[in-house]
Amino acid sequence: MDIKNSIFKIFLFSSCFIGVSIASQAYAQSWPIKPIRLVVPFPPGGATDIFARQIGQKLTERLSQSIIIENQAGAGGNIGTGNVARASADGYTLLLSPGSTLAINPVLFSKVPFDPVKDFAPISDLVVTPYVIVVHPSVPARNLNELIKLAKLKPGGLTYASSGIGQATHLAGVVFNIQAGSSMLHVPYKGAGPATADLLGGQVSMMFANLGSMLPYIKAGKVFPLAVTTLQRNSLLPDVPTVSESGLQGYEVSEWFGMLAPAGTSPSIIKKLNTELTSILASPEFSKELLSQGFVPIGSSPEALAILIKEEMIRWAKIIKQEDIRAD
Repeated sequence: MDIKNSIFKIFLFSSCFIGVSIASQAYAQSWPIKPIRLVVPFPPGGATDIFARQIGQKLTERLSQSIIIENQAGAGGNIGTGNVARASADGYTLLLSPGSTLAINPVLFSKVPFDPVKDFAPISDLVVTPYVIVVHPSVPARNLNELIKLAKLKPGGLTYASSGIGQATHLAGVVFNIQAGSSMLHVPYKGAGPATADLLGGQVSMMFANLGSMLPYIKAGKVFPLAVTTLQRNSLLPDVPTVSESGLQGYEVSEWFGMLAPAGTSPSIIKKLNTELTSILASPEFSKELLSQGFVPIGSSPEALAILIKEEMIRWAKIIKQEDIRAD
C-alpha cells in the first residue's frame, strides 16, 4: 500500500509539473497581448531615454504591441530600477538601464532597493557608448601625453566635470588618475547638461563625455578631443586615438545599456525578447543609425549580460572602496 501511495504521489507531482510547464509555454506563446512598459530610470532627454525610445519603436514593430516608455527618475536610477525589481514577472514590465546603475550603485550607495543579480532576469546587453576626453580650448594640451604632463605639473590645477558622484563620467576620471599618476580635481554636477555648460564656458578644464552628445561641440571647435575611452577607435572620430594607445595601456571605461525583466519571468519570454532584440541590433540600417549617434550595437545572450553585470560589479567595487567614494 505504501509503495502504491508513493507511486501515486510521484505521478501526481509529475502531472502537476508538466501541467504548469505546458501552461507557462502556452502563456509565453500568446505573449504579448497588451502594451509593455519599458522603464527608464532617468529623466527624458538623456542618452538612456533616447536609446530606449529608438529600441522601443523597433520592438513595437516586431511584437505588434506598443512599448510604452516610462521615465521613473530619482536617486541615480535607483527608484525606477527598484520598481521594476518589485514588478510582476509577467513580461509586461521591462527595464532599460545603463550599466552604472546596475554595477556601480549597489556599491556606491549604502542601500539600494534592488539586487542586480537576484532581482532580475537579464535579456540582452544592447549597446555601448564610448566616452571622449575633451578639453576646453584654453587648456594647453592637444594630446593625452601633454595633458598628463600638465596635470602632473600642476596637481589639482586641472578640473574635470562629471554628471554626478559615482557616475561613469566621474569614475572614468578616477581610473585615469590612478593609471596616469595624476591628481585632476573632480567637479560633480547634477547631470551632464550643467556639466557640459560649464565646460563650454571654461569654468572647468575638461570632461569625460558621452561621445554622441559631445560631437556637435567638437565639430564646432568649442572643445578639443584628446582620446576615446574604448579599446578601439570610433568611426565618428577616426583620427582621435584611444587612451590605451596614447600611453595608458588597457584603459577602458564606457557606458553600456542592457534590458532586463523581473526575476521569475518566463524563460520563453526572455528568449523571444532576446531573439527580437539581437535581430534589431543586427539590422544594417538600424546599426548605421545607432553608430551615427555614438551608440555601438552589441546584442548578447542573457547569460552574457549576467556575467557582464557580475564582472562590472567586482571591478567598480574595488575602485570605489579603494578611493572611498560614497554617494550618501
